[in-house]
Amino acid sequence: MPDKPKNKSFQEVEENTEHFLNSKNQGFLKVTEFHGHVCPGSAIGYKAAEIAIKELSIVSEDEELACITENDTCAVDAIQVLTGCTFGKGNLIFNDYGKQTYTFINRKTEDAIKISMKKSFSVENIDPNLNKLRQKVKSGNANEDEKVELNTRLNSVSEAIINLPDEKIFNVEHVKVEIPKKANIYRTVECAKCGELVSEHRIREINGTLACIPCSNK
Repeated sequence: MPDKPKNKSFQEVEENTEHFLNSKNQGFLKVTEFHGHVCPGSAIGYKAAEIAIKELSIVSEDEELACITENDTCAVDAIQVLTGCTFGKGNLIFNDYGKQTYTFINRKTEDAIKISMKKSFSVENIDPNLNKLRQKVKSGNANEDEKVELNTRLNSVSEAIINLPDEKIFNVEHVKVEIPKKANIYRTVECAKCGELVSEHRIREINGTLACIPCSNK
């Protein structure tokens, strides 16, 4: 079935979003094209990535720049787009700590910066009603006007974040860290239980049998 035509209000929101992205920030436009929508999380990641590029004077064509992220939020998509640190290249390292903290390392110079969100910064301070409205839309209890309002608020908050001075959002400090090793290429082996192929550094030996992690946990 064809998509249901969007009402005029939704069209206006999308037009305003397109104008905001095209007229003010081509970098954030690229982030949004990759991430799929405008949101405060990707705006926060955009700001962090901008700081890293400015402070370390580098983007990563290969693995020259590395990032250790302590969360897996929308912000990480922006970091991948702008800095060239990606999971596929192995120079985006994920520590599952749930912290809005990012450490960037210039492998050439061994300079590193740690960017962490200030406790004084909050999306709720920009728009106290955003999260409540977002939860209502997510629960399926919002009407069409409220859905339009949510998109408008997301655009406004994201734009506000991009326009905030860096020091209003983050603490930034130059740090000494162990330089992460570059990504290895591992041999592929077969799981003896399910028959699927597994990178050898993730294989487990169970009673003399090689098994993938899911099979070894059964």
